[in-house]
Amino acid sequence: MTTYQPRAWENTLLSFAHEGWETRLRPLPVHLEDIRALDEAYAYCDFVTRVNSRSFYAASSFLPYEKRRSIRALYAVCRVCDNIVDKPVRDRLAKLANWSREALSRNPSPDALIAMAWADTRRRYHIPQRYTEQLFEGVARDLGQDRYQTFDDLATYAYGVASTVGLMSMHIIGFEGPAALPYAVKLGVALQITNILRDIGEDFRSGRVYLPLEELSAFDLSEQDLSRGLVDDRWRAFMRFQIGRNRQLYAEAWPGVGMLNTDGRMAIAAAAKIYGAILDDIEAHDYDVFQRRAHVSTWKKLSMLPGIWWGVHGLNIPDGG
Repeated sequence: MTTYQPRAWENTLLSFAHEGWETRLRPLPVHLEDIRALDEAYAYCDFVTRVNSRSFYAASSFLPYEKRRSIRALYAVCRVCDNIVDKPVRDRLAKLANWSREALSRNPSPDALIAMAWADTRRRYHIPQRYTEQLFEGVARDLGQDRYQTFDDLATYAYGVASTVGLMSMHIIGFEGPAALPYAVKLGVALQITNILRDIGEDFRSGRVYLPLEELSAFDLSEQDLSRGLVDDRWRAFMRFQIGRNRQLYAEAWPGVGMLNTDGRMAIAAAAKIYGAILDDIEAHDYDVFQRRAHVSTWKKLSMLPGIWWGVHGLNIPDGG
């Protein structure tokens, strides 16, 4: 029996995850007089999620009420980050820093609805503060870096903007213990790489290339080829390699779903499987991510749910990370 040897980037990212683990919050009381304001804050986060991501809104619907609204508060925090980074306005770094301070406050102002809901979520579920800090550090990279030389460097970026979200989601859902950390880290990377593969054309037009440059070169491709948007044999081979690795990450992360509390497994499984189906759509359209944006139709999502449900109920808790 061979022993699994983590890749170098996995060890690096897991060290980040353990660093965050050490900053878990102690339980803090929820003030009853704030219930009405908190309900309003959570309702606003629900609205932000529903308007901006139908897929996430649908997947999170499988969670119980309290966990569902907390997961959507986390989504709203991320949505504000994305809005700051994606808008071509001045002082984005300062705006992001201001939002970071507000989102990390334990007592945000009453009119800061998303920050208020997030502060309550962090208290309820003892979410490590360092994970929120790492999220903001990852998002800030988009303001100063738009190229990545290696996959290891890209994986570090993916940890900041996606694995941190998975780690915080895991605290909201509930999980077996620190042995679950590697699975959450890997699923976050898988989800972010799917985003990157789906948005290659859109990102290039905005001046960003999230594909590892050394891997492009290995397939005899360059940024000039990206600008032409030509789907040829080189591009197909490159995308087959990228999609194959991405699917392997999903497969390796999947057993971690079995380490979550039972009432949260379906939500995470649905998100992973439906997002993974984006890769199928890329393949079905001959790897053309320049002229169209890959997606999964509502009918397709619904048709996948029974299989996902059976897959979740067949999960066993893995022996370790």
